[in-house]
Amino acid sequence: MILTTSLVSMLILLLAVSHAAAVPGDDSFIAGYAAAVLEREFSLTVPSLRVENGVVSLAASDIATVDRARVVAELEKIRGVARVVVLEPGAVPPLTQSITTTTTLAESLRVLTEWQTGIFPGGLLFAPLIADPRWPRFGASWQHYIGDKNFSDLAAVSFGESFAFYRDRIGSVWWEVGLQAGVFSLFDIDSSSFDLVNADYMVGIPISLRYEDFSTQFRVFHQSSHLGDEFLLRKPQTNRINYTYGAIDLRFSYDFADVVRPYAGGGYLFGQTPSNLDRFWVQYGVELTSPWPTRASRWRPIAAVNVKQQEENHWSADVSARAGIEIDGVLLTRKLQILFEYFNGYSPDGQFYKDKVQYFGIGTQFHF
Repeated sequence: MILTTSLVSMLILLLAVSHAAAVPGDDSFIAGYAAAVLEREFSLTVPSLRVENGVVSLAASDIATVDRARVVAELEKIRGVARVVVLEPGAVPPLTQSITTTTTLAESLRVLTEWQTGIFPGGLLFAPLIADPRWPRFGASWQHYIGDKNFSDLAAVSFGESFAFYRDRIGSVWWEVGLQAGVFSLFDIDSSSFDLVNADYMVGIPISLRYEDFSTQFRVFHQSSHLGDEFLLRKPQTNRINYTYGAIDLRFSYDFADVVRPYAGGGYLFGQTPSNLDRFWVQYGVELTSPWPTRASRWRPIAAVNVKQQEENHWSADVSARAGIEIDGVLLTRKLQILFEYFNGYSPDGQFYKDKVQYFGIGTQFHF
């Protein structure tokens, strides 16, 4: 609880400092900057480009030859941009009008969002969970274990990602089918040869839905765990466990103004080894993302807390907390996160699932 309060306090302080430094640009500045970005990044001249009160609008036909998600992402980084609107043929750009007129106009507009349809679209309807230690991602971190009988300093390295195979929509509801895969490895950096301690492999098929700021994901996946050979040679008395299972889980999340994202869900094991593993778990958490300085800078402060409670561990809470900065636009549309992390609970690393651990560390995560 003290850690969670400290993280929230730190984020609020960062938000306040960033807000004081953020100064929105005027429409003429935004229009010129947007035209330059479109020319430089996409070799596009967009006659339909308009800016009114920070709202950038452009015709879908003018950007039909490039990745729409990338265009929207690049334009949203410009200082002072409130939002980016991509209009279908015949739609009218948003104008500065009275509340009544604007409401009437908004109801008549048919606006395309940044989501793409079809095979291998960009982005994800259900965003990655920042503090979930078992979310597939590319990442590396140093972890210092507190009062642990086996380890002191470990390197946690993960290779994995989530992407969508196919996306479409039914009315206002978007849906997609994708793939998740990842390898999560631990190395003992206090040993002479950086011994591999444990490696977990997972692969899953997620089905995601999104309606405006609400998103949900149902997933079927498999995980298996393997104890490192070097670790076994060093400690031959260690009892290797054939730890493997299939699972289904379901999560729900909601984005409040792109600042606060609470989520919750649960899961169920099947085909598990050892066969006496209890089957159910619940998971919930919250993510905080600074709204500043998203337009003035590529970086922004973030913080997150993830809690998992498993029937196997008598519903004890496994708490994972992370806080740091997120940098947008790395390698065009990727995100790089530099995070301080803390974990207290039963180990998420398969071979040690019955061990209670506590560690803090620092690392990076890279999302496509």
